[in-house]
Amino acid sequence: MTASAPAARSGTVAALATAGIVASLMGTLMIPLVGELPGLLHTSASSASWVITAPLLTGAVTTPVLGRLGDLYGKRRLLLVCVALLVAGSLLCALTSSLVPMVTGRAVQGIGMGVVPLGISTMRDVVAPERMGTSVAFMSSSLGIGGALGLPLSAAVVQNFDWHVLFWGSAAVSALTGLAVARCLPHVPPVAKGRFDIPGALGLATGLVCLLLAVSKGAEWGWTSATTGGLLTAAVAVLLAWGWFELRTVDPLVDLRATARRGVLLTNLASVLIGFAMFAQSLVAPQLLQLPTSLGYGLGQSMLAAGLWMVPTGLAMMAFSPLGARLSARSGPRTSLLTGALIVTVGYVLALPLMGSVLGIVIFSSVVSIGVAFAYGAMPAIIMSSVPRSETAAANGFNALMRSIGLSVSSAVTGVVLAQMSRNLGSYSVPTQDGFRVAALIGGGAALAAALLTLAIPRDAPAPAAPRAAEAGASGPARLPDRTGRADREGGTTGLPRL
Repeated sequence: MTASAPAARSGTVAALATAGIVASLMGTLMIPLVGELPGLLHTSASSASWVITAPLLTGAVTTPVLGRLGDLYGKRRLLLVCVALLVAGSLLCALTSSLVPMVTGRAVQGIGMGVVPLGISTMRDVVAPERMGTSVAFMSSSLGIGGALGLPLSAAVVQNFDWHVLFWGSAAVSALTGLAVARCLPHVPPVAKGRFDIPGALGLATGLVCLLLAVSKGAEWGWTSATTGGLLTAAVAVLLAWGWFELRTVDPLVDLRATARRGVLLTNLASVLIGFAMFAQSLVAPQLLQLPTSLGYGLGQSMLAAGLWMVPTGLAMMAFSPLGARLSARSGPRTSLLTGALIVTVGYVLALPLMGSVLGIVIFSSVVSIGVAFAYGAMPAIIMSSVPRSETAAANGFNALMRSIGLSVSSAVTGVVLAQMSRNLGSYSVPTQDGFRVAALIGGGAALAAALLTLAIPRDAPAPAAPRAAEAGASGPARLPDRTGRADREGGTTGLPRL
């Protein structure tokens, strides 16, 4: 928080964290209905899968864009826009039983999930330095808390009410959350100057859509199919062209020179791997809980019971987030990220002997979630210490994108492993016990790789990247611009001008 920034009002952190929990709930809202969606929407199973895919896709694609818009036009304004989109998307879904409006509503909900990185960035502006570590960790953990609570809540609603009640409820909760954010969050004038990079936004969106579609639908379309191969080829070509353009424009959507700094680059790569490890656990544990006991390794729980058994994972994440923040304050966020990655690795090692019982699954899933709490709280702290304040939201948005890519790749890889290592159960194919073990080993390997990457992150926070040329005159003494039209300025690791 700077001297000129308004202090946080009472309830600011709670309002932002609640908004993050509500946004993350949208990701698990439809999981209890996956098998019934074709009948409910009068469509095929392949088409119905877009109800799950759409919000993940739009959320990943729009998060960096929302971050840059927040830096330029005010984070509070963009937070309220995101909450409004959560309400609008929920209402659209609540009023339809047709595929196209449902997918559209879910896509709109996905855009609203940008609440989390925007909320984290806002805390840098309004929360006192001595409270920021704990606040950022709590906001980061809202992703896991919402995900863990969403499944049992959704299952309970579906079992007792019409499925549209899910969306009426999410619309009401989102609206109340928006009122809380509007009341508690003070206005902070934007620091960043310059124009919004429309070509950069379109290029990044196009490349990401091609990449994430290929990854998320590759198993369904065939990994060697022309569609999957064409999308992957297009993604590489478009993203390379996008990067070339971003390096040569005055006001880029993403400052690639800042993201190339060792601390930021390695943190973003670790984010992909931690996201991968987190999602692998969310695919393995619920399936093991719900498979029939006749298999010898299934635990025979109902969907509601399985969801309730996953609640402790979210509570563990919430409980250990402050501990991770204290470790960051004492030893630096790099230490917290390393600790988190190693805890996730231990969780997957425990999974091998413990996955044969309900209690064992709760234990290893909770250990993984504790590790994720440490890691997710540390990553924004490393990012924010490495970029100017005027680029906080954009940098956090790009970091959130890296986590989303990790989730998508984890879904694809874990899905392929479980599909290949399966057995027939009547007319259905179910994963074997060895398949779950291999998936756990892959998740643990991803977490261990994240730990190794973390060792290469500099212990001391690096100097911030040079600000965009357009803001140099407004934020500090300027130097001559380089060949890209960008300028440097003096400042500390917070990205603020020297006083």
